[in-house]
Amino acid sequence: MLAIQQNLSKRFYMLLSLPSTAMGFALSVQISALSWILTTQYGLDIHEVGLVWAAGPIAGILGQVIIGIISDNVWFWNGRRRPFILVGGVLAGLMLLALPNIGIVSESLGIDGILAIAITIALTLDLSINISFNPTRSIIADVTPEGPERTKGYTWMQTISGSFGVLAYAIGAICGNFVLIYFGAALVFILSLIPPFFITEPRELQKSDSPQASTESLTFKDIMINIKPLWGFIVYDVYAMGRQLSGIEMNNYYVEAFCALLTLIFVWQTMAAKEENKSAQEAGLIGFRKILAAHSFSWVGIQTMFVFIFAFLQDKMPNINDDELGRIISISFLILSAVAAILPAVLLEPMAAKVGRVKVHTWCIASMAVGYFAVAMFGANEYTLYVLMGLLGVGWSAVISLVFAIMSEKIDQNKMGMYMGLFNLSVVLPQLLVSLGIGLFISQTGDKSAIFILCGISLALSAICWSRVKEHKQ
Repeated sequence: MLAIQQNLSKRFYMLLSLPSTAMGFALSVQISALSWILTTQYGLDIHEVGLVWAAGPIAGILGQVIIGIISDNVWFWNGRRRPFILVGGVLAGLMLLALPNIGIVSESLGIDGILAIAITIALTLDLSINISFNPTRSIIADVTPEGPERTKGYTWMQTISGSFGVLAYAIGAICGNFVLIYFGAALVFILSLIPPFFITEPRELQKSDSPQASTESLTFKDIMINIKPLWGFIVYDVYAMGRQLSGIEMNNYYVEAFCALLTLIFVWQTMAAKEENKSAQEAGLIGFRKILAAHSFSWVGIQTMFVFIFAFLQDKMPNINDDELGRIISISFLILSAVAAILPAVLLEPMAAKVGRVKVHTWCIASMAVGYFAVAMFGANEYTLYVLMGLLGVGWSAVISLVFAIMSEKIDQNKMGMYMGLFNLSVVLPQLLVSLGIGLFISQTGDKSAIFILCGISLALSAICWSRVKEHKQ
């Protein structure tokens, strides 16, 4: 074990952040370039772009949960998380190289449909990212003690990852998305293949004396109960996927209304549950379910922005060409990432130590809701949009840093990988909703301001839910 790991020095936190940074950079490339490539290079419409993005959440549903469970219970290549980081990194790098060559891949395989190849590449890319994202986050909990050091691990993760995210969008804005993609592929290979060998993983997962710990394995029924606030999302995603595959067109929104009502009922039941007079294990799981509910609403809004900001800009800035569209999107996400890179370690961590992580996170989410409503009203001006993206970066900085520290202390440390995978369902199920449901709605809406109005409503609901989450007691 390196001395920097024994001492938990800042250099170790920086090293520990690099594998997650590799996957974050790959995701930044995907966010910046995928919709742009599909619309400007291959002529896909909004609805088809949504279908391509749906491939990622499907990969996440399977990838993170399965990999999380497996990585909790295996040991090879002198690591538990290391093997999956290495394999996922290689696959992610290869798929980034394939991203700008969808047409060539299609021709070489003798397949006429660009959409099918795009979905396959996007699915493989996102599956690769998901294979690695769970272990890169779980390993931080594995090698850091609960409390401030755990928070420091996740805030430093975002500081380093976010700084590289800024670099990603800067490259896209200055040099173009194709340079960004090839640079990203090389960086993903380097950061996912080298740093894991300098991080010593514990041979046995932490045998915590915490009352949340349990030696019993969770059954499928237990897992379903633990993700109850997400049931409405699951029902709709299954319905919408079946509708897409069958080609059936619906002229009403009865199912959507039913699933929305179902989601609100399950979320309300979850948030109303009392943690008092419960065992520590039961209270921890109640808290975990509340986090799932709150985080899911965050991601409905965030994913809607990621996937459909290009449609908003095309509607509000009709005179810009394809290259200008790509530049504005890159600069917007550069500003978002710059704020998210600076705040976690510089501001969020010390604030969380004083007033609590949950309270700080709730404030950040509320600020993001305000920012989204402001974009809907004033985002038609390029420079106003940039200012508002800075405001949105406050919420984004918390979503990708504090939330992991909050969640990791609600659950059994011995099952960190599994719970990290279940937690990821609060990301991928809303993402699938955005691709299959919100994408269809937006394609039929004349005024694309609806994109950011939906984002604002979703983040406001998330802030309300977060206000009901209890702070972990040290």
